[in-house]
Amino acid sequence: SEHRKIPVVLIGAGDAAELFIRQNNRDRHAPYHVTAILDDKGGRVGRAIHGVPIIGVPIQLPEVLKTAEIDYPQRLVITSENLGGAEIRQLFDIAEAHGIMLSRLPRLPQLQENLEKRIETRPIAVEDLLGRPQAILDRDAMKSLISGQNVLVTGAGGSIGSELVRQIGLLSPASVILFDSSEYQLYLIDLELDKIQPSLQRHTVLGDVRDMDSINQAFSSCKPDLVFHAAALKHVPMVEQNPIEGVLTNVIGSRNIADACSAHGVKAMVLISTDKAVNPSNIMGATKYLAESYCQSLGVDTALNKTTRYITVRFGNVLGSTGSVVPLFQKQLEAGGPLTVTHPEATRYFMTIREAVELVLQASALGVLEIHDAGRIHVLEMGEPVKILALAEQMIRLAGLQPQKDIQIKFTGLRAGEKLHEKLLHEGETVLSTSNPGLLLAEPRISNLTTLRNALKSLENAARSRNKDMTLTLLRSLIAKIDEREITKSAVN
Repeated sequence: SEHRKIPVVLIGAGDAAELFIRQNNRDRHAPYHVTAILDDKGGRVGRAIHGVPIIGVPIQLPEVLKTAEIDYPQRLVITSENLGGAEIRQLFDIAEAHGIMLSRLPRLPQLQENLEKRIETRPIAVEDLLGRPQAILDRDAMKSLISGQNVLVTGAGGSIGSELVRQIGLLSPASVILFDSSEYQLYLIDLELDKIQPSLQRHTVLGDVRDMDSINQAFSSCKPDLVFHAAALKHVPMVEQNPIEGVLTNVIGSRNIADACSAHGVKAMVLISTDKAVNPSNIMGATKYLAESYCQSLGVDTALNKTTRYITVRFGNVLGSTGSVVPLFQKQLEAGGPLTVTHPEATRYFMTIREAVELVLQASALGVLEIHDAGRIHVLEMGEPVKILALAEQMIRLAGLQPQKDIQIKFTGLRAGEKLHEKLLHEGETVLSTSNPGLLLAEPRISNLTTLRNALKSLENAARSRNKDMTLTLLRSLIAKIDEREITKSAVN
């Protein structure tokens, strides 16, 4: 007997939809029966794929659900990879209002790898609601940047560092050097690489970016060609309470790595930065701002730096990175609530760790291969900022519960150093577009390198002697000086 199949409407009329329908038709035990397709691009409306009609565009979903022409769907399946978070949130709202499940297919490469197996749909995850439309990446440029090179990643065990290591590992480097101050994190990423890429040559270095000797030793013995500097203290409240640690790791550590790159003839150093470095309202942002300034100034000073290109990549919040809001909400949900939101109007930029790192590699390839002007900052196009409150509500609904009924949302007020809205650019920065729509370029504010070096030396002395007041005073005056451009543009241009 014919078992009852679940009627499904597909969103997207591309290759993945074709593959899904073909497989469904071939497998008589397939759970789904595809009744109609909505084309997100709109160009194929009126046609059909394997006999399934393409009847409209996703925005017409509410009307489509009212028509008697198709079986009322029990599930919507997104097959398109081009939908951004905002569009998926809209579909999620419509589906929920009509009591329909929304799910999506795996990415096309995974589908093509498993052609023999039945295609499993997966539930919509919070990443889908916040993700951006898939950025078009120049994989060849990324490959030619990494292929055959010794690549060192600082903070290799962290959220961004470990994803950098995973993606770099797939681009045929000569070797990967994992540098981290946490023994446990280093052990975990080393273990993971051993499992997924046992043949990859790698060195694990337990070292601290504050310690010039350990850096020089790693650079001398492993001879990196490229350095990705992801080591940082990044939790705003934590750095607020431990400013000396923040200065030593984020400012002095970045200066140490930048100097080592120049001294050891490294081709390029990529500094991972943050939107919190823009008009910094907290100590973490201020320390990253100084790290940016130092790398830019070193990048344009041809007298003191003959070899290394310095590339800064700045982005907003990364989903699922340790301490970010999504894992916090997930914990709070599991505990039955409440979900804590600082302010009803607060917004943040989000992207997934995978997207952020893909774009970091893309920016690095542009910065090295297309030879942009030295010292420019690459800013990742983060899409639209998302209201944290809306995110909390949608996460509750993703769990099949009702906000403020099953799970409460509580407002806690902004913490010290927190802003209502983050910005990705300073007012003083001119923005240029690049050949990749996912990346913008910002003109740097350059300081005189010698002046900046001396100032950082004083800052380091204050921090190493644990003089908190002096450290904070010097940090503030340095930021103010760069902001007012009192440190004039270097004569070497």
